[in-house]
Amino acid sequence: MKDGVIAERGLVLLGCGKMGSAMLEGWLKRGLPATSVWVNDPNPSDWVQAQGVNLNAPLPDAPAIVLIAVKPQMMADALPSLKAMGNGPTLFLSVAAGISIATYETLLGEATPIVRAMPNTPAAVGQGITAIIGNGRAGAEDLDLSETLLSAVGEVVRLESETQMDAVTGLSGSGPAYVFHMIECMAAAGEAQGLSPELAMSLAKATVAGAGALAKQADDDPAQLRRNVTSPNGTTQAGLEVLMDEGTGLPPLMVATVKAAADRSRELANG
Repeated sequence: MKDGVIAERGLVLLGCGKMGSAMLEGWLKRGLPATSVWVNDPNPSDWVQAQGVNLNAPLPDAPAIVLIAVKPQMMADALPSLKAMGNGPTLFLSVAAGISIATYETLLGEATPIVRAMPNTPAAVGQGITAIIGNGRAGAEDLDLSETLLSAVGEVVRLESETQMDAVTGLSGSGPAYVFHMIECMAAAGEAQGLSPELAMSLAKATVAGAGALAKQADDDPAQLRRNVTSPNGTTQAGLEVLMDEGTGLPPLMVATVKAAADRSRELANG
């Protein structure tokens, strides 16, 4: 970890489930000393307990950063203990879904630097993508620091407005589940054409994983990659004519899917 201020002043991790653990593993691999990390979690995993971090110990007075990774339902119980760190130099970085910057400003104080982030579950294997947005108190250094921390588990993008966070939630935050379901559906479709369940699932998983990797690494955009494998009047074209139907295919279904998730995100944010 390049930034010595974290090692010097400390990093507090509030909640250390799968997402928190994935980030912690990335930071420790980058060289952040375990002794500079305080983890506050009522049910730490065996892995967390074995890392040599300060576990459920008294917190430093003014750590460089507090990363909030508890479930939104647990927030009300967890945050009051941190209020004394508000309105100071400590940056609060939240990866808790659906909790607005305004809510944190109310709980911690309006002069608190706050960055809100939306990661997704592929972060657990270092393949996540996280969107971030800061409040008026979070300066360029705070955003850079947040990006450094979150880049341990994948790509980081910056938003122009917090209002974009609901769309991000609907697309990349919830999106891995859509892809997992697509794998299920592809495997079931393979079974329907006579494949064994095991073979169909192996083919579906490898196809989606491989296509995703190719889409990410190739210079061509996904539309061109699609055209590259679609021979006129061939098998792929026959399948795509069903999938790409503007009335009954994937385009309207995906628009409705992401909209439903984004709408739900807005509802949760508004209480």
